[in-house]
Amino acid sequence: MLFTIEAIAREGVMSESYFAEGRERAIALGNRGSLRYDDNGGVHPDILSAYWKYGFYVLEGLVGAEELASLREDFAQVIERAPAGPGAKVDRHGNPALDANLARPGFQFAKPLSDPMGGTDVGNGRYQVKMAELTPDEDAPETVLLQINGNLQYMDSALRLYGHPELLKVAEAINGADFTPFTDAIWVKPAGLGAAVSWHQDGMTLWDSPDLDAGTHGFNFMAQLYPTTPRNALWIVPETHNIGKIDIQQCVADNDGSDKLPDGVPLLCDAGDVAVCSRQMLHCSFPNDSEDPRVTFVFGFHRRASVQGAEGRNFRNNSKIRYDDERIHERSRVISLAIDARQQKYPDGPRYVYQPLVGEEDENRWNEETRQTVLKNYNLNDLGI
Repeated sequence: MLFTIEAIAREGVMSESYFAEGRERAIALGNRGSLRYDDNGGVHPDILSAYWKYGFYVLEGLVGAEELASLREDFAQVIERAPAGPGAKVDRHGNPALDANLARPGFQFAKPLSDPMGGTDVGNGRYQVKMAELTPDEDAPETVLLQINGNLQYMDSALRLYGHPELLKVAEAINGADFTPFTDAIWVKPAGLGAAVSWHQDGMTLWDSPDLDAGTHGFNFMAQLYPTTPRNALWIVPETHNIGKIDIQQCVADNDGSDKLPDGVPLLCDAGDVAVCSRQMLHCSFPNDSEDPRVTFVFGFHRRASVQGAEGRNFRNNSKIRYDDERIHERSRVISLAIDARQQKYPDGPRYVYQPLVGEEDENRWNEETRQTVLKNYNLNDLGI
C-alpha cells in the first residue's frame, strides 16, 4: 500500500495518540503489584482474579537487582557469541557461534522495522495480518536479532530464574501442581531497529477442543531486563483470552484497515518486573523506532491435561508426534534442574518442591554432567500446543 506524505504524517499523529491513550488504559486496569500471598501461603486470590479477568498480570519488582544484573551480563555474552547473521555458524569475531554445535538453531533474525511473520504460514498461520512496516535509515544493518530460543543452556542466570520458587508457585496456582513446561525465548527489540510481531494468539492446536477454556493453552512469564514503554512494549487486548480463536483479519478490517486495534494496551514494566500472560490473549508488538531497547525473557507452562497426548512437533525432523509420558518427563526434568541450580546459588532461599518429580532430586542435581545429559538440546523436547 502506498501512502502520500499527508497520509504518513496523519498516521504518525494517530500513532502518538494511540500510544498515549493505550498507556492510560494500561495503568487504569489495576492488574499489577508485588507478589502477595493469602493466610495459607497461596498466591493471593486478588492476583489470580485479576489474571483470569484480563488475561495478564504484572508482578512488580520480582527480580532483584543482583539477579537482574546477572541476567543482563549473561545476555551481553550471548549477544557477543550470537551468529553473525542468518544461517551463520560463526559469531562476529569469527569464532563458533553459541548454537553452532546444537541440534536446534537458536537465533532468529529479521529486517529492521519489518514484520517478518505477518501474513505468512509461520506458526500454523497464526500471524494472520501484516503489520505496518517502517523504513530504517540507510546505514541500518541488513538484519537484527528478533528471538533467541534455548536460553537455559546459554545463560545460567536464566536457568536459575526458571527455578524461582515464587514464580513456580504462580505456575502451580494457575495450572495445578502437575504443571508442565512449554518453551522459552528471549525477544529482542533493538532501539530504533526492532522488528514487529504481528497480532496473534499463541495457542495453536486446541481451539476446537470441547474442553477449551481460558487456561487451555497455558501462560508465559515475561521477565523484563529493561523498562518497557508504549513504543517498544508488547501490546495486549485485555479479556481476549476467554473468547476462543479470533478472526484477526476481520478485526483489522473493522478498524478501517489499521493495525492500531482499539482497546489495546502496552505491557508496561520496569526492569525486574515479571508479567504473567495468557497464551490465548490477542497480542502483538509494533516496530521499535524508539530510543529504548526491549529484552524480554519469556518462559511458559501448561496444564498437564492440555499436553498429555496432544499433537506436537518433532524438532529433529519437523514431523508431527504425540506428546507421551516420556517426552513430558524428560522436558520436565529441566524444572528440577533449575530448582537445584537456584538453590546452589541462593542456599538460604526457599526451594520449590515440584510434585511430578518428587523422589528424583538426586538424578537432577545441577552439575557439569547434567549440563550435558539433561540441559543440552533440552528444547528439542519443548511442549508446544
